[in-house]
Amino acid sequence: MTKIVFVETDGTRHEIDAKNGATIMEVAIQNDIKGIVGECGGACTCATCHVYVDSEWSEKTGDPSAMEEDMLDFASDVRDSSRLSCQIKVSDELDGLVVHVPARQG
Repeated sequence: MTKIVFVETDGTRHEIDAKNGATIMEVAIQNDIKGIVGECGGACTCATCHVYVDSEWSEKTGDPSAMEEDMLDFASDVRDSSRLSCQIKVSDELDGLVVHVPARQG
């Protein structure tokens, strides 16, 4: 299992064991992480699974695709570290990944 760490806006941390191949959004939804909605179910057609990737993980998660960048235009408080969690797949390489949940979605 790969450990993913979700950090809520109040600093609450959730360390979740995730299965490889799942998306960060799926892991968040399955574990009731507050602030991750995922209205489109992971189709990259909304911005309700927006997260901030901790800076030390940006190289491993990669850059957003053009489609993801377009959807991020609909997110609130977009930063350089912004990603849609539905577009990041869990893998051994991401063991320990830290993502921060924004104060609000969309």
